[in-house]
Amino acid sequence: MTDRASLLDDLPGDLMIWVLIVSELLVFGAGLLAFLAVRLTDPAGFAEAQDHLHRVGAGVNTLILITSGWLAARGARAAELCQPPAARLNLMAAAALGLVFLGIKGSEFAGLSGLGISTETHAFYTFYFLLTGFHAAHVLAGVLLLAGLAFRPTPEPTENAVAFWHMVDLVWVILFPVIYLVH
Repeated sequence: MTDRASLLDDLPGDLMIWVLIVSELLVFGAGLLAFLAVRLTDPAGFAEAQDHLHRVGAGVNTLILITSGWLAARGARAAELCQPPAARLNLMAAAALGLVFLGIKGSEFAGLSGLGISTETHAFYTFYFLLTGFHAAHVLAGVLLLAGLAFRPTPEPTENAVAFWHMVDLVWVILFPVIYLVH
C-alpha cells in the first residue's frame, strides 16, 4: 500500500485532475478505436477523404502544441518556485499558442466546408470533425485555464491546469498520425 500511496503522491497536481484526464483519454481512445474499426470497412474511401486534409497545417499545429506544452511546464515550474512574472509570461505564451492552434484548425474546418465537405459527406469526415472538434474544445478549455491562471499563478492550480494541457498535447500527438498520416 505504501508504494501505491507514494506513486499517487508523486503525481503532479490533484488526484481529481487525474480522474478527469484518464476519463478524457478513455473517451478519445474509444473514438479513435471506432474510427479505426470503421476505416477497416472502407480503406479506399478513408484514404481518398484523408487526401483533402491539410497535413502541413496539422504538422505545424503539432509543433505548436508541443512548444505550448513546454512553455506551460516552464510556467508551472516558475509558479512552484514563486516566480510570478516568469510563470505569467510562460502561461500566457502557452495560451497564445493554443489560440494559434485553434486558428489553424478553424482555417482547415472552413476550407473543408468551402469544398462542401461536412460530417454527412463520408464516415471519415464524421469521425474527423467529431474527434478534432472535440479536441479543439479541449484546447479552448485549456487556453482559458492557462490564461486565467496567468493572473495568479499559484503552484497547485497551475500544476493541475498544466497536467490537463499535457493531456491535450498527448491526444493531438495521437490524433495527428492516425487521422492525417496513416492510410
